[in-house]
Amino acid sequence: MYLGIDLGTSGVKALLMDEVQRIVGSATESLTVQRPASGWSEQDPDAWIAAADRAVSRIAREHGLSRLRGIGLSGQMHGAVTLDADDRVLRPAILWNDTRAHAEAAALDADPVMRRLSGNIVFPGFTAPKLVWMAEHEPDLHARVARVLLPKDFLRLWLTGEHVSEMSDASGTAWLDVARRDWSDDLLAASGMRRDQMPALVEGSERSGMLRDALAREWGVEGPVTVAGGAGDNAATAIGAGTVSGGQGFVSLGTSGVLFAATDRFLPAPETAVHAFCHAAPGMWHHMGVMLQAAAAIEWLAGITGTPAATLTADLGPQSAPGPEIFLPYLSGERTPHNDAQVRGLFAGLGAGSDRAAMTRAVLDGVAFALADNLHALRQAGAGPDALLALGGGARSDYWLRSIANALDLPVLLPEGGDFGAAFGAARLGLMADTGAGTEICTTPAIASEIAPDPALVPAYSEGLARFRALYPAARS
Repeated sequence: MYLGIDLGTSGVKALLMDEVQRIVGSATESLTVQRPASGWSEQDPDAWIAAADRAVSRIAREHGLSRLRGIGLSGQMHGAVTLDADDRVLRPAILWNDTRAHAEAAALDADPVMRRLSGNIVFPGFTAPKLVWMAEHEPDLHARVARVLLPKDFLRLWLTGEHVSEMSDASGTAWLDVARRDWSDDLLAASGMRRDQMPALVEGSERSGMLRDALAREWGVEGPVTVAGGAGDNAATAIGAGTVSGGQGFVSLGTSGVLFAATDRFLPAPETAVHAFCHAAPGMWHHMGVMLQAAAAIEWLAGITGTPAATLTADLGPQSAPGPEIFLPYLSGERTPHNDAQVRGLFAGLGAGSDRAAMTRAVLDGVAFALADNLHALRQAGAGPDALLALGGGARSDYWLRSIANALDLPVLLPEGGDFGAAFGAARLGLMADTGAGTEICTTPAIASEIAPDPALVPAYSEGLARFRALYPAARS
């Protein structure tokens, strides 16, 4: 048996699969985010451990873990977990969608060594500027930092007692030489950090340690359990979806929105604001266009209107051309293609006849238009998938997938029922670390349907995209 543990922003999911990759069961425990100031986003790392323990314990009760042989980890990227010399947490973790360090990020990004070695813009959400912010605003705490871990790697410390990370997650710190797949002393020094403050590095499919005896006894495990390096959430999703070869890609409609394309070479293009990261598969890299609000945008509208998101989308009726209402989904800034932590969202084109359905359509189309911007950036960076597998909670909306197909003028593939997300990918990495298997086990899911662009609507979506793009300067100012 193999266990995948995915540490998300809104919850921890544990998924159990057997030796032939059949899903046996899963359990999810919720998490909350604290926002003590505008642009801040924090979580208590101990809450992650408590939630993971509850989720795994529930699987142990319901399905049994006596035959568990491997565990893989995936998680939200970029978060800064700062530990003292005794591995005590110094402050709440600063998360991926926290923009407080935008000035520090800009200062780091102005140093040519950063883009040259990391291959990426230093985004405000990355880990390095968070530590510079701490040095400037919390110097006493910063002076006590003995180790910095990424969120899923804090779970690994609990599971194994080891300080270890892996290549895909480390790519988003601005401390990794992504081409060489190793920490860079020059990048670390640029933000006042040292190599001894970093965890050891392994590939995502390699062993990072063994499950501690105390947890094995608690969960009823009878033999040794290998803990894999794992992956950042999107690379883990790619392992789960079988996106491990050049030219393959997916669109993920979770809290954030991601366009992911696997590559067999490191092709940095920081000027496009595309992320060029190591893949969880050895010898592979990937490109990502990342927007900070996808399903989160429709959940925001649901909260404003007091209507469940599923009800909002169910009320839309048949697919139609974009209306006069345009929504920019920059509620907490944006990454690709703008790298703009200060921009905020807006509605435009509202009239007396703009009702709840029109605003819902505008939000869904706005995310689709932002994804079209991401696709353009990916193509500029040298990646261009011919079709996109649709994943994430937002993929349950047929209207939204049709909007994306029309806005991107690209087929969208809907997999057959099943779980192909980050927790499943993490479990696959656990299997690979335990058995030595390679990416040949990362098969792609069967396709239930293909949503092709509608020739009658693509021109209208192209015109809507032009109006969407014209609004960015107004939002920026």
